Parts: sequence; C-alpha cells; structure tokens
Amino acid sequence: MPHRSDSSPAPRLVDQALAAGPRPSDMPLVELLRTSGPRGVGALATELGVTPTAVRQRLERLLQAGLVVRALAPLAEAGAPPAGAGGAACAAAPSTPRTRRSRGRPAHVFSLSDKGRRTGGENFRDLALVLWHEIRAIADTEVRRGLLGRIGTALAEMVEHEVTGTSPVDRLEGTAELLRRRRVSAEFFAGDLPVLISHSCPYPDLAECDRGICAAERVMIQHLVGAPVKLTECRLDGGTCCRFSLADTAATGSAAAQ
Repeated sequence: MPHRSDSSPAPRLVDQALAAGPRPSDMPLVELLRTSGPRGVGALATELGVTPTAVRQRLERLLQAGLVVRALAPLAEAGAPPAGAGGAACAAAPSTPRTRRSRGRPAHVFSLSDKGRRTGGENFRDLALVLWHEIRAIADTEVRRGLLGRIGTALAEMVEHEVTGTSPVDRLEGTAELLRRRRVSAEFFAGDLPVLISHSCPYPDLAECDRGICAAERVMIQHLVGAPVKLTECRLDGGTCCRFSLADTAATGSAAAQ
C-alpha cells in the first residue's frame, strides 16, 4: 500500500487525546512537578522516596513522550546579602564566589511541558454525554440529521491521514486497522461484499444513551472509505456485532452522507 504523508491539515484532536500519556507509575512524579515546579533528580528521588535511578527512568519515558522538559540548573549564589540591603551591609558581607558545578554530568532540572500540564484532567466522557444529550434534544429532524452527519465527517477528518489505500476495499481494511490501534476490536473480511466487523463500540456510553451515535459512526467510516457504507447488523438490535458493509465495491471518490 502507498505511504501517506502525515502532513494532513486535518485537526489532530483525536491524536492529542489518545497520544501516549504517563504510565500510572509515573503519575506521582508528574503531580509532584505540577505542584512543586522544576526539580532535579535528587530532589525528586527524596520527595518520592525512590532511588535516583528510578527517577531517571521515569523522566526518560516522560521526556520521550513530550510531557517533561529539561533545562540546566541555575548556579546557586551562596552567601549573597539579602535583597534590598544597603551599601554598608554589602561591604560587610563576606565575599563568596558563585558555586561551581562538579565536573562530570551537568546538573539539570525538570518541569512539565505544555503537553504535560494538559494531562491534569480527563473529563471527556462527561462532556461527550452532555453534548450528545443536547444534540439529540434538537427538535428539528433535518437539523439534527445534518449535525450528526457533520460530526461523523469531522471524526473522519481527524484520522483520515492514518488510513492508507486507494480503493474502497483497501481503505475499509485500513479503517479496521485504525480501530484496532485505538483498542477497538475490529476485523476486516474481503469477499463479494467486503465488510468491517466491530466487536466493541468505540463510544459505548453514548450508544447506551442513544443509538444515533451509530449513524455518526457509519458516516465516519463511509468518509474514510470513500464509498457508500451500510450498517447491516447492529448489537443494539440484538446482533452479535456491528457490521459495516460496502454498498458498492466499484464506487470511488468521496461519498456523501446518506
């Protein structure tokens, strides 16, 4: 399959939400940096009650994830007179040179990056449920249907750069791979009527409240595939899975929402 560039101008909100965050074992360190500001390895090890080696391992993971930034520790000024002291006090103060770092490994301090600071809350579920309830409360059927279609299209535009393939069949298979990368159990089966089978719902809480999310999901898959897609089986109707089938394997180009 041809390689697709990752320079798509589509929003990357899904990527940001699902990007690798801190491990549970790293969260005490993240919260310490959040509340206490920049710290060196020694101070972090002392405050967390772990070894410096353990702190370095956690910091390395957080640095690679872009959640933490590193900077050279400022040289301390030892024996300096208090701020605002007059000339006499300054004259009486002993002359103390700036402390020097020992030779070898430079001293660094670590702090949370902008991305790291955004890990403080994950209330997406509550927000999604409230927004979805308000969408479904729209009385005008046409307005509501159009909004659901735009939601499905917007979801697809966020991730379409991750789906490879030029034919609808290839892109349906690529969509199944995309869902699996997002920990949604999905399979692809080729044949006279290629089908994507989803064994778990990407939005289970919303689906329990209102099956309208199924329509948005179908539009999303249809946009990613570039051909008409039908939801031919749904778990909400008692099926064992949700089955999305290509309506026309010869179709090409972008399909409009049905």
